[in-house]
Amino acid sequence: MTTEGCEWIVDARGCDPARLADLTAMRKLFARIVDELRLTPVAEPLWHVFPSPSGITGLVALAESHLTVHTFPEHGSLCINLFCCKARAEWPWRERLREHFGAENVVVRHLTRRYAQEGTSQYQSMSSTPQAQST
Repeated sequence: MTTEGCEWIVDARGCDPARLADLTAMRKLFARIVDELRLTPVAEPLWHVFPSPSGITGLVALAESHLTVHTFPEHGSLCINLFCCKARAEWPWRERLREHFGAENVVVRHLTRRYAQEGTSQYQSMSSTPQAQST
């Protein structure tokens, strides 16, 4: 049983503000991430476009967990978070964000997420109080 996933925390700066405010561009990026990493959306993505300077927040729930983005056109930056409950191959974040948004600087943090203790395979009760026995 797999008990290890991965998470990417990505910050991109020096992006084209107009593209950061473009919902079509953001949808294309999400579609590419989902396709190339073979992720499984379980619902339609949710999007919110803010008033000028028109930042965008997006979320797609995945069978594997979630993909989120928040853009800051006024700062030329965006923040992405992708969590997968199963390990995935690396993805070319820097190249893709340069291609889609003209990002000049991309910082990628890749974390291994262990969601079970080593050697445990079953749910363990949180209760430490013994059950009362009836007589």
